[in-house]
Amino acid sequence: MHSKIEAIAAKYADRVVEWRRAIHRHPELSGKEERTSALVAEVLRGLGAEVRENVGGHGVVGLLKGEGGGGEKCVGLRADMDALPMAEETGLPFASESAGVCHACGHDTHTAMLLGAACVLNELRRELRGTVKFVFQPAEEANPTGGAPGMIKDGVLENPHVDGMFALHVWPKLETGCISTREGALMGASDRVFLTVKGRTSHGSAPHQGVDAIMIAAQVLGGLQTIVSRTIAPTDSAVVSVGVIKGGYRYNVIADKVEMEGTVRTLLPETQDAMPGLIERTAKGYAEALGGGAEIRYVRGYPPTVNSPEMFAIAREVVTKSMGEEAFVNAGQPDLGGEDFSFFARERPCLMAWLGCRPAGQRLEGTSMLHNTGFNADENCFPLGVRFLAGCAAEFLK
Repeated sequence: MHSKIEAIAAKYADRVVEWRRAIHRHPELSGKEERTSALVAEVLRGLGAEVRENVGGHGVVGLLKGEGGGGEKCVGLRADMDALPMAEETGLPFASESAGVCHACGHDTHTAMLLGAACVLNELRRELRGTVKFVFQPAEEANPTGGAPGMIKDGVLENPHVDGMFALHVWPKLETGCISTREGALMGASDRVFLTVKGRTSHGSAPHQGVDAIMIAAQVLGGLQTIVSRTIAPTDSAVVSVGVIKGGYRYNVIADKVEMEGTVRTLLPETQDAMPGLIERTAKGYAEALGGGAEIRYVRGYPPTVNSPEMFAIAREVVTKSMGEEAFVNAGQPDLGGEDFSFFARERPCLMAWLGCRPAGQRLEGTSMLHNTGFNADENCFPLGVRFLAGCAAEFLK
């Protein structure tokens, strides 16, 4: 089966590149994936798949029923479709034509590779013992809600019942030619925190007559870093990063309010549960000790992305048997980036893998990472991604 998948994937290599470039040229933000979803639906219908549109927004679901006989299992393959509100700076001939929007996270490549996998599996329809559900998801970047919960609510995991699901993400930290994943947590929970520090205004020449919210905010900012260094176990992983600070009216006025916004990343559910209380205790403690106050609004986002043991075993076997032992990289450490594939992983056995997309021989230093305006995935990695998705589906249905 693996040799057949490789041969068929090679037939569609150019078409996958064409699809990727077409999607890349016309990126669409979360919740606006109309053009992309229309392309996906057209390709799936051309393959004879049963197609359902507008699932959880602009989501598209394609159903391919195997004809191998005796198979009642259903496997899901998922790709995300949305782009980011960033201006592209790659200089590519197929660069974004939409001002201020680009595919800086590689979702264009995910969509194209899953379409390629659909083509491969369609040619193997007579040998498949079960059903493949192709899930093209909108709004992955729309944290904290994401697009997966909407598709789940609209029944994407039922009719037929999905028994397990695979996905991949291009990964510029790895060279083209390898695929990496791990059992257990692969990516982190992604939450948001909003802090308001309150003080009292006074003239800048008489700070003793007011309560300096900017000074308090500085102490709170430093105090937040002690949460990870002094209350989280060294063997655990967590990050508290403040990315926005707004406050003050004029150079000679003591500010009475500072607003801060940050992200909180964790791996363990119990750590995620503890973070709101730890942040509130720290912020209020510093603020009240200095005569002010603090208000906290904590917004839970994506849970950790956790790979199941049985799905990990399938993925490892597919990579090692079809691409060679050297192609498989067991990810030693999780990444604290968030991924809303995690919502599917809470409902079914799932696996996400990282697909190396940095050109062979290119140094990591100087390579544009994900969410960078210069990010561009190496197109030579696409056939491996197609083979991985198709191979995992076929192996699961065995």
